[in-house]
Amino acid sequence: MSQRVASPTVELENPVADSLPVVADPAVSPARRAHPGKLFVESTTHCNLGCFMCVKQTAGCGMTEGEMAPDLFATLEPAFPHLEALVLNGVGEPLLNPGLEQFIARARRSMPASGWIGFQSNGLLLDNSRARSLVNAGLDKICLSIDAASPETFRRLREGGELLAIDRAFSALSAARKECQRPELQVGIEFVLMNSNIRELPAALAWAADHGASFAIVTHVLPYAEQHGDEAVYVNCTDEAIALFDVYQAKARREEIELSRYFEVRWKYSRSPAEQRIVDLVDDLKSEAKERDIFLDLKKLFRLDLGRIEELEGVFAQAEAIARARGVELRLPELALREKRRCSFVEEGGAFVSWDGNVSPCYFLWHRYSCFASGWLQEVQPKVFGNLAQRGILDIWNDTAFRSFRENVLAYDYPNCSGCGLAPCDYIQTEEFRQDCHIKDVPCGACLWCMGVFQCLR
Repeated sequence: MSQRVASPTVELENPVADSLPVVADPAVSPARRAHPGKLFVESTTHCNLGCFMCVKQTAGCGMTEGEMAPDLFATLEPAFPHLEALVLNGVGEPLLNPGLEQFIARARRSMPASGWIGFQSNGLLLDNSRARSLVNAGLDKICLSIDAASPETFRRLREGGELLAIDRAFSALSAARKECQRPELQVGIEFVLMNSNIRELPAALAWAADHGASFAIVTHVLPYAEQHGDEAVYVNCTDEAIALFDVYQAKARREEIELSRYFEVRWKYSRSPAEQRIVDLVDDLKSEAKERDIFLDLKKLFRLDLGRIEELEGVFAQAEAIARARGVELRLPELALREKRRCSFVEEGGAFVSWDGNVSPCYFLWHRYSCFASGWLQEVQPKVFGNLAQRGILDIWNDTAFRSFRENVLAYDYPNCSGCGLAPCDYIQTEEFRQDCHIKDVPCGACLWCMGVFQCLR
């Protein structure tokens, strides 16, 4: 398939959504209010590291380098009084934007006292002076990237990075918390799970706790290129599909037949009674899955390595025990895709602003890139509803097209491409998405963020 991708589609109007109400009542869903509840603002796309698993290192990346200008950030001010959170990072390293403190201070003056401002960082530029200026500006939360407990693994995964730099960053933040009399400042870590480092997760949590971390976000790696696929740890089947499959596997074991022979015997003209029973059991499995609206990919299910899943569950159990003992708030991802999808970005009223002012609904549809998240090449185009240079943030948020998009996402009436045995199909294997197999125009069927395997500061 061609690596060329289409330009972003800017949505300006949608008469279907003209009747949707603009709601200001705080009791309603954040997605239906008259203002976003969370803003994710890309302060820069520049970075001082060359991590191999980063989207910027892959051929399918269509991002233009740049940093947000102060006058563009100022256009977001009408949204600040309503924000629960302002997250100042995107693809790049936020500390490379020299105006970061000014962004924080400007937002802090207008945001409610309960709202928080934060960002994720590799920590390399976080010395005592920078930590103090950030905390004085009003920073509430910072998440440092630490993907290993050993210096060797850390150095290999984050090219140009050193675990010692994270040590210095923790020390600088601890000193700034005291000097600026901001004991409420939260410092945490993000750990990207890979086959290369998963066994280091418990030790990394203990190390971070010893250095003052109060929270930890653990996420799976998103395979942006085919060679990253071997690093992915998550199981590419849904939790409910695995649970239902286990039930039928147990039935087969009791009857001393092997369901794994299904594709061998399915098309035989003449079957033995045992072979016919295999076909019957799998047909029953498929019928029950259809009744319960569970997506099945039998080839993936038959290839499951249950021993590997148990090993990973053991690592997660160790991590949870360490977090409890050290008082660290731990947010772990799912090990298998979650059948019951939930888009936290839309449900929590999120809007994503790129460094050049484009407004999008989520991480998945924020930039142009290629990925292998479900084991096959997918080219993702950004979904852009307007640009801050032409329209205000509240105008874009309340535009009928953006409101209609959020309503359609909340309906969750789009396919589960990761669980479909026919994927990738022509609906998603296209340079310009128009509709899915449910005849919906929401390009979310192949998104794995809503299935619980990818997490972020939010």
